[in-house]
Amino acid sequence: MPDTFPDAVTDAEIALGQGSRTPLLDQIRIPADLRELPREALRQVADELRSETIEACSVTGGHFGAGLGVIELTVALHYVYDTPADRVIWDVGHQAYPHKILTGRRERIRTIKKAGGLSGFTRRSESAYDPFGAAHSSTSISAGLGMAVARDLAGGDNHVIAVIGDGAITAGMAYEALNNAGSLPSRMLIVLNDNQMSIAPPVGALADHLVDLARNKGKASLFEALGCRYFGPVDGHDIDRLTQVLEAIRDDLAPGPVLLHLITEKGKGYPPAEASADRGHAVGKFDVATGVQVKGKPGHPTYTKVFAEALIAEADADPKIVAITAAMPSGTGVDLFEKKHPTRTFDVGIAEQHAVTFAAGMATEGYRPFCAIYSTFLQRAYDQVVHDVAIQNLPVRFAMDRAGLVGADGATHAGAFDLAYLCCLPNFTVMAAADEAELMHMVATMAAHDSGPSAVRFPRGEGVGVELPARGTPLEIGKGRVVREGSDVAILSLGGRLSHALAAAETLGETGVSCTVADARFAKPLDHALIRDLARNHRLLLTVEEGSVGGFGSHVSQYLLNEDLVRPGFSFRALTLPDAFLEHDDPQRQYDQAGLNAADIVRVIQTAL
Repeated sequence: MPDTFPDAVTDAEIALGQGSRTPLLDQIRIPADLRELPREALRQVADELRSETIEACSVTGGHFGAGLGVIELTVALHYVYDTPADRVIWDVGHQAYPHKILTGRRERIRTIKKAGGLSGFTRRSESAYDPFGAAHSSTSISAGLGMAVARDLAGGDNHVIAVIGDGAITAGMAYEALNNAGSLPSRMLIVLNDNQMSIAPPVGALADHLVDLARNKGKASLFEALGCRYFGPVDGHDIDRLTQVLEAIRDDLAPGPVLLHLITEKGKGYPPAEASADRGHAVGKFDVATGVQVKGKPGHPTYTKVFAEALIAEADADPKIVAITAAMPSGTGVDLFEKKHPTRTFDVGIAEQHAVTFAAGMATEGYRPFCAIYSTFLQRAYDQVVHDVAIQNLPVRFAMDRAGLVGADGATHAGAFDLAYLCCLPNFTVMAAADEAELMHMVATMAAHDSGPSAVRFPRGEGVGVELPARGTPLEIGKGRVVREGSDVAILSLGGRLSHALAAAETLGETGVSCTVADARFAKPLDHALIRDLARNHRLLLTVEEGSVGGFGSHVSQYLLNEDLVRPGFSFRALTLPDAFLEHDDPQRQYDQAGLNAADIVRVIQTAL
């Protein structure tokens, strides 16, 4: 970023809400109120909005730095454009907290990500000022172009503005949209918010191109080659200049897309965020004066960390193991792997589709790639998983973090569907870790498994506290384990609900119901011998999984029916996530709502018996 841009906040006390000016933010309920103010008042509005964002996030936590970086842009957009008639689409949506404050949601901003509160992302059902819901990246240009074309077909004249970050524009979908937009006459504005920092610093040739554009104004850009009129770079914190540029673009009715390149700073105006490695991307509750976050008591190692250390141990012994992440090195633990094996670590940017096929290409050359991608983000690359990996039976390994429910991030980030969408694919081996030691064994299993693609899913957060080996031991493919013997009821658990299955068995035992509890380990291939034994020797078989209908339980049910194992006096039940998108909430309450805790297992079994 050029170092000649003026600071957006020249008075640190005002930035932290300690100034003596007459407040203006209190006069703004919706953007129409903002547009009643004189232009010279916008700097003060931005200062107060930054202060309110800081204060609110100190209470709620959540995505933080991205919002601070677009304070001036948020004010300028709502001042210049007639929102909500003019559509402003925030890519991903994690930078939209200031937008929510200005659009009638200030009184609820301290409920963000809480049960019954505001979403942490944009959401159509929440406000007319959120024309498109988002929580995954790189959708804004496509959605905006769709709105612009629909406007033209309907004879409308409103404006459409898509705000996309420098990290999000690395995704292929953004270029598919730019390619389409450049060939159409529909007017729309694409604001490229270039802060050189997504969750981690952007990577790749495009990031270098943006830096080059920032240093060499007027140089021909890739965006012009794609059919956009390019303006910039412009200091995104100079609100006077930004407002003037937006007004000029608004009043220019020439056809086709315009791309405005802004240079901003993530975490701007709050020194602790500016000083942090990720610019305060996502924070817990914190003290405003110091920036020190409220930390919980130290607990067990997280599944993410255990995965990273297990992969490092395998890579220490095997030079063919490589790690691939799609712009999520810290979220997936690949950053820890990179410290030990930097030349075997690849961050491909926000490009899950490319990550999968890139891994497939490496696998053809005898390498053992581990693609570490959140369950919810792997959905974005499903065709590549099918066409480029499964059909060719290539040994790509998928480590799917955040399997199951994820709490405050809600439905958009829940790993609900991977069992259903992977178990239906030929050639796949699919595992789910019941605890952190099992995760280590499953990483070792994948490292040794060269006969086809494999995947392991594991939940968000801390493990259960089991003792960990120095290195995992490969498991026999398709074999589960019995962890408790009983005679009346069998509970076959897959993944992180095993501790709840054991607790339910203990409770049922106190009522005279004897329970066997087994850990399936593998969703595919199924342990047929184990399932036959459980079905033949118990009155009831119950499967439990942290996934949607159509996953593990469905495959077990089909096997029971096909093998004529369903007989008089025997019942089968399957506990899955409900056929609904669960709202953001505390994870424990989410699982209560889903009916997947120990008490729910007891209830289902007692009802069935």
